[in-house]
Amino acid sequence: MILARVLGNVVATQKNPRYGEARIMLVQPVNPDGTLRGASILALDSVDAGEGDLVVVVQEGWSASTASTGEPGAAIDSAIVGVVDYIENHN
Repeated sequence: MILARVLGNVVATQKNPRYGEARIMLVQPVNPDGTLRGASILALDSVDAGEGDLVVVVQEGWSASTASTGEPGAAIDSAIVGVVDYIENHN
């Protein structure tokens, strides 16, 4: 799992029916302190995240597919599975 910030919604007029009504979001991986890292990625939204939200993203096919469609086997690399309210750092 990774932390990421939602940059926006990707509009697809046609997509595989297995994705149902799920939205495709553009997310940017971030470090726990909020600094950006790596390249932005596309993730299917399974928790109704919004632009600007800090989210948890799974990047493993089975988990991403099951979390976002309810079934394994869909061609999904990443899915948003949680919206982060805050991070407690005990260091």
